[in-house]
Amino acid sequence: MISPIKERGAAPLKASPYLGLIEGFFGRAWSFTARYDYAEFLQNNGYHFYIYAPKNDPYLRKKWQEDWPAETAAQLQSVVRHYQNLGLDFGLGLSPFEIHTYDSSARQSLEKKIRRLNRLGLDILCLLFDDMRGDLPNLAQTQTQIVRDVLHLTTAKKIIMCPTYYSFDPVLEKVFGPRPEGYFQDLAKGLPLAVDIFWTGPEVCSQKYPQAHLKTVSQLLGRKPFLWDNYPVNDGSKISKFLHLKAFDNRPGSLSELTSGHAANPMNQPWLSRIPLYSLPRSYAKGLSYDPQKTLQEAVTHLCGNKLAQQLAKDIELLHTEGLDKISPAQKKQLIEQYSCINSSNSPDPCTDPYTQELIAWLRGEYAFDPACLTD
Repeated sequence: MISPIKERGAAPLKASPYLGLIEGFFGRAWSFTARYDYAEFLQNNGYHFYIYAPKNDPYLRKKWQEDWPAETAAQLQSVVRHYQNLGLDFGLGLSPFEIHTYDSSARQSLEKKIRRLNRLGLDILCLLFDDMRGDLPNLAQTQTQIVRDVLHLTTAKKIIMCPTYYSFDPVLEKVFGPRPEGYFQDLAKGLPLAVDIFWTGPEVCSQKYPQAHLKTVSQLLGRKPFLWDNYPVNDGSKISKFLHLKAFDNRPGSLSELTSGHAANPMNQPWLSRIPLYSLPRSYAKGLSYDPQKTLQEAVTHLCGNKLAQQLAKDIELLHTEGLDKISPAQKKQLIEQYSCINSSNSPDPCTDPYTQELIAWLRGEYAFDPACLTD
């Protein structure tokens, strides 16, 4: 599998925290070509890992007990090897849907699944209990037992679990039921310290991560949280109407001392996601000298070239802040015409340029909201 489009040459950026990408959104998924492409981008820009966990892969969720079709398995194996050949860790997120009873039959199914996943040679295995009913007896105890059993089976060097309640955001209890009493304390007691725990911050989509909040969470979980950063993701009923192109903000370098890692959840649009993702390692690396506005300009110029960068600079507020609902039909037509005539530095032809084609598809409503996403 070879990508037809390469990122422009850049000196690799070194960032200190364990930083990566988690493809963990609902709706229109990335292609395997896009996933393959991302290895070079991540390597050049200070990232350390990629986690494959798209919500629309049924063989990770509601059909988790089944195998992928042979073609899909082969594509995934090819991507795993490509990342590892470039020195990047490759992970996968398994959501064992409706396994809360965890009887002998479920145990056997889980063992078979883990042994099959071992064939991929994963570096990271994530057990994701998010987006499932949580108002169940012995929820934490069942989940910790599942994690402990998997620890004895997996060949992955790192395990990360995502709790059913991964934030203090009240929307989680509204959607998935009241959080069982002592849930976090029971996870802290039951999970070995080698197991990391995902946390999205004060909200499902957090704008910032206050130090006091992260210290409280660390005490509650008995370990530093592993950030699942829901930016620039745009898969919900409201946020699907926006292109989150602005640089990361409120992610200071001091986060590396308060967390065990940081995974960013991108947009449904893989190429446009590169613009904000370019900035996150630089926020860590530059510390107090980091400037989101300057970094955004640097990102679009470096990734897209001057012509497209200039047009995006004019439209950034419209695309990022105002969104589709505030763009009139006449404006959409005008924007489509404008971007149809612009190509980035990645392609000589506007008709095949990945950045403009994603933007035009979004303007045309081709990235429709997936109602399976419940926590927008």
